[in-house]
Amino acid sequence: MSRKATQQTAAVRTASAKAPWWRGAVIYQIYLRSFFDSNNDGSGDLAGVRKKLDYVQSLGVDAVWLSPFYRSPMADFGYDVSDYFGVDPLFGSMTDFEAVLERAHTLGLKVIVDQIYSHTSDQHAWFRESRSGRNNSKSDWYVWADAKSDGTPPNNWLSLFGGPAWTWDTSRRQYYMHNFLAEQPDLNFHNPDVRSAVMDVARFWLDKGVDGLRLDVANFYYSDARLRNNPPADNPRATRPYQYQRHLYDRSRPENLRFAEDLRTLADSYGDKMLVAEIGSQSYVERSIEYTQSNRRLHTAYNFLLLENGPLGPELFRDAFAPWNNATAWPSWSFSNHDVERVVSRWGDGSAPELFAKMLLCLLLCLRGTIFLYQGEELGLPQAKVPRDALRDPEGIRFWPHNLGRDGARTPFPWKKAVPHAGFSEVEPWLPVDNRHAERAVDRQIKSPASVLHFAQQAIAARNSSGALRLGRIAFEDQPLPLLKFRREWKNERVHCAFNLGPDEMRFNPPEGRKPWLDGGLSAGRKSSVFGLAPFGFGVWRQTL
Repeated sequence: MSRKATQQTAAVRTASAKAPWWRGAVIYQIYLRSFFDSNNDGSGDLAGVRKKLDYVQSLGVDAVWLSPFYRSPMADFGYDVSDYFGVDPLFGSMTDFEAVLERAHTLGLKVIVDQIYSHTSDQHAWFRESRSGRNNSKSDWYVWADAKSDGTPPNNWLSLFGGPAWTWDTSRRQYYMHNFLAEQPDLNFHNPDVRSAVMDVARFWLDKGVDGLRLDVANFYYSDARLRNNPPADNPRATRPYQYQRHLYDRSRPENLRFAEDLRTLADSYGDKMLVAEIGSQSYVERSIEYTQSNRRLHTAYNFLLLENGPLGPELFRDAFAPWNNATAWPSWSFSNHDVERVVSRWGDGSAPELFAKMLLCLLLCLRGTIFLYQGEELGLPQAKVPRDALRDPEGIRFWPHNLGRDGARTPFPWKKAVPHAGFSEVEPWLPVDNRHAERAVDRQIKSPASVLHFAQQAIAARNSSGALRLGRIAFEDQPLPLLKFRREWKNERVHCAFNLGPDEMRFNPPEGRKPWLDGGLSAGRKSSVFGLAPFGFGVWRQTL
């Protein structure tokens, strides 16, 4: 970053010092198992993260979010926790985690850790005791229910991974509930001892000095105590059984909000911390607002509206922001993560790949809210192709060949082009490296000023130096489709943003003929007041009021 840009960034951060650090921040998501393998066992680890934090800091981001590194049988790759207080040997040790935390803080990076409270592993000591009988200290710590008179499950609830959300246990002669895999039994949050134990988990990691908690499926903690059936959903786009129901009783229960308030009280007692919820819901934005609407609930939340929906078009973004106009809540946005197809493949057709990747980065970084950037997004990585015999994700295996799995978004990060496994590891990694990813490796892009990586650094620096982009309000303008145009304003600064979201060139009038601050695929027309936007071209203009 240039000296002038550094001074501008410092000025913005000083002027907005009253705002919490996470408001408008850019947070880099590290899928730990695929980031960097420091000990050559084929899997990424905490020591690998520490070695690569200088790279992360060079992007200009404010924080990192680490995927789960707790002890786990890895049925769902760490989202099935068997010990909330221990580091799985696959990823290293608690000393390694503490070294990551210390190094990140030295570099000025905040650290957010994943927290999975909805369910545990079936290997967790709590569940082993709970399933041993109906009269022990943890017999009511999970959602247990008797079979119907014909032996079938107690209701019609379904698992996101397919099949009933109930598995029979021969020891108790009862069913236990699991929203996800059978190896991930759901905790019973109606039990105050469970709530207390979960609060102890949050307290442990806050005591460690982390700066925030990312709350996995935060609206899934409670299920209906009466176990009522879910009604059917009118969903012609359904691709799996779970989408055929309206999930009124197995998630998003009112009691969830009270527990969110308890978590907020705890986090606030530690000072400037943040809680970000992952919201899985058919109502997307509205549910996110519900969980963050007041200062008593969670700080912010992201949902899957821009992670799963399409096609790419101005209406998608107008619809995403419209509910926030009258809300006091603060949104978070991401285009890619470890659970969905990478955005350049999901929204793109493979044409103009570098320009398309830059356009998506610029669009994401110009949005109002806190931004989550998934590892490899700054390189423009497409969804990796993973052969059938190399699949690891249980969801992908179950729904193959319909590309519903998550392995293609989780393959190893490409550090070097011309070495085995793209520099991720010296041995065969847990998932194969896509050759197209190696072509986009860090060592190749860092040498090219025109690369997607350099543009990502430039766009993040622009956001960091702009109060309007970090904190300002957003207003969309009426434009012919598929042109998306909006402005951001804060104090005496206005930023105009224009994006051609279609495959054909468009003409438009830039704001007062100013030279763009950021651009791609932008060209001057015959008249100085008219510019051309190539397919997926964009321009950003900065104005002092």
